[in-house]
Amino acid sequence: GSDLIELFNYLSGFSKQKNYKKLLVAPFSMRKKFVYLIKRETNNAKNGKKAVIIAKMNSLVDPEIIELLYEASKNGVIIKLIIRGICSLYPQKPNLSENIYVKSIIGHFLEHSRIFWFFNDHHPEAYIGSADWMRRNLDRRIEAITPIEDKKLKKQLYDLLMTYLNDSYFSW
Repeated sequence: GSDLIELFNYLSGFSKQKNYKKLLVAPFSMRKKFVYLIKRETNNAKNGKKAVIIAKMNSLVDPEIIELLYEASKNGVIIKLIIRGICSLYPQKPNLSENIYVKSIIGHFLEHSRIFWFFNDHHPEAYIGSADWMRRNLDRRIEAITPIEDKKLKKQLYDLLMTYLNDSYFSW
């Protein structure tokens, strides 16, 4: 809660704080944290550990994130993406993205939830928030992502992601 108060104060001009205890805020800390999380999964895969990234968002167009995902895939990270709109990543391309799967959700309403799930060697980390993996979201806007720390809520998020990934009616 204190992070949100500080963010609100920053947005209203009453604070200059750009570092937060738990909240990931673009353009200050969000990109750096996502880079770290993807690289950690890559290192886990290199060390023979199970490594999985599942992410749900509207758009994936950030070149740095895409390159990191390609590198992760080449090293054995299983990457499952649920993207509603634009996706500039080429999934299932030999020697580039063989371990990347992309599913698109279609429906009557714009899907706004963003969920980011990292396996983290059997200690999953989950995040929810407003940002897509786009330059404008990571570098030019104020966006917020928060970690989900409660194990029961993490399990519910994981189950929700599996529902999206297993759905064949509203997705392709």
